[in-house]
Amino acid sequence: MKIDKLKLVCFSPTGTTKTVIQGIARGINHTSHEIIDITSPLSRQTMLNTSANDLLVVGVPVYMGRVPAITGEWLSRISANSTPTVCVVVYGNRVFDDALLELTNILTKQGCKTFAGAAFIGEHSFSSTVTPIAESRPDSMDFYHAEQFGKRISEKLQMASSPNSIAGIDVPGNYPYGGVTQLWSIDFIGVNSECNQCGICAEVCPANAIDSANSRIIDKEKCITCCACIKKCPRGARFIKDSPVKEAAARLNRLYSERKEPIVFI
Repeated sequence: MKIDKLKLVCFSPTGTTKTVIQGIARGINHTSHEIIDITSPLSRQTMLNTSANDLLVVGVPVYMGRVPAITGEWLSRISANSTPTVCVVVYGNRVFDDALLELTNILTKQGCKTFAGAAFIGEHSFSSTVTPIAESRPDSMDFYHAEQFGKRISEKLQMASSPNSIAGIDVPGNYPYGGVTQLWSIDFIGVNSECNQCGICAEVCPANAIDSANSRIIDKEKCITCCACIKKCPRGARFIKDSPVKEAAARLNRLYSERKEPIVFI
């Protein structure tokens, strides 16, 4: 079947999920594509409509085994008309639990025709130089797998006459879903004297949890522990201080150091 436009949707506070779906797009190698980054609160105010002639690739990170709750409302308002869809989750080398199944079910309910899925690895949001967790991933091998997956997506579409003729997929997971959607509400971000109140942390926060006038003020109820403000601070002024998050980072570093590889379903 002929695809008019490739649409890449991502929620990617630290950038890893976005780079993965861009790698997949290189393998698909379509002449026209659009990136719809729903990381910022403002971007999630615009809804998405897709047709049977589009190809939709949706990528989200895994938060405690689930699709990030902050994306749920936006994803559940996609209006699709038998749109061929690829579901991608990116996790920090622990497990992806039920996230891929959850994402597939959400999009299928919105009218998407999910025919491919994948779980890739990205550097964990809690990773640091002291406790690295899937450090520097996705790496060159991950991008190779992403591009090969993209080529297989393109081949599967070429063999289909219409969206309804594309074979679906079975992905692992359980329903009711495990994991948790209620994230920690804790004080875990430290700010040192290097902070000059440039405001970048407030700009990159996907939850509007940081006071734009005083970046030391963080709304714990809004914070989703994505650590984008830490990783994108140009002065390295923000860090994970002594807290359950720091303890979790040490535990993940210790228990999940063995490299895991991407898994695809097509």
